[in-house]
Amino acid sequence: MPYVNIRITREGATAEQKAALIRGATQLLVDVLKKNPRTTVVVVDEVETDNWGIGGETVTARRKRGS
Repeated sequence: MPYVNIRITREGATAEQKAALIRGATQLLVDVLKKNPRTTVVVVDEVETDNWGIGGETVTARRKRGS
């Protein structure tokens, strides 16, 4: 049973966009590895930008200064 975890920053991804990610990741495993889509689990985690760091600073701080 494949398990895929997609983590994105919480910035307004719609339910439709997340559903598309789930469908797409599932189909990729079907196409590439011939996995059964009925047993493929995909989880989308949304993380606040204050809790996501790159290069020693939060995404929130980076975005505020335009990086």
